[in-house]
Amino acid sequence: MTRRHQQIAEALRRAITDGQLPVGSALPSETELAATHGVSRGTVRQALAALLSEGMIGSRQGARHLVLSTAPSQSFTELRSFAQWAHASGHTPGGRVRESSRGTATAEEAALLQLAPGDEVLRVLRLRTLDGEAVLLERTVYAGWIAGAVEELPDDCESVTQALLASSGLVFAHGEHHLDALAAGTVDARELRVRRGSPLLRVRRTTTTAEGRPVETSDDRYRPGAVVFTVRNSTQANPLARTPAG
Repeated sequence: MTRRHQQIAEALRRAITDGQLPVGSALPSETELAATHGVSRGTVRQALAALLSEGMIGSRQGARHLVLSTAPSQSFTELRSFAQWAHASGHTPGGRVRESSRGTATAEEAALLQLAPGDEVLRVLRLRTLDGEAVLLERTVYAGWIAGAVEELPDDCESVTQALLASSGLVFAHGEHHLDALAAGTVDARELRVRRGSPLLRVRRTTTTAEGRPVETSDDRYRPGAVVFTVRNSTQANPLARTPAG
């Protein structure tokens, strides 16, 4: 069930993205928001905290919150799937499995997934789209214990994360990401519709359950100009955020 502060946060997001609260404008005060929604100021602060974490608003000591952006970015301190991030940013995600096969884990895959070398894994090559445009090619290796559930998903499954939660109760709780760049290979060039050798942004990630059990490890390659990863740092935190390229 959606909590009250989440409903208020969503209402404010809509007001920002619809232009009712343009970039640079000030939000109503906490007291005004509390009266409008019939809640306590504490509930309002929870809603504002969500928008602060997404980079949509900013705060200054003793002043009202200001609108900074019309689209939320994804902070890597909050684990979201590609589809969840796309929807939150006002875009339409899509995807299709290009290849899927079972095999035995390599030494590197076994170490990342906490398996024994030679244990069974499922390898999936999946193309992701944003508003109909190919932007991301995922090479994901799933641990054998979740392979069957992944194989049962439709090839055009929009969000594997949400589908596995619904079908198996699986929660992706923690993720580790490593970013670098590399040249597009033959498969990358064909699927992402770029020239072979074009620079791609690569994110290598390993995702685990809340108990720390690895579910998947993936090599994700983004087409040039598709997305931007933004670092917003301060003396308190250094979150890494993903936003569409403008």
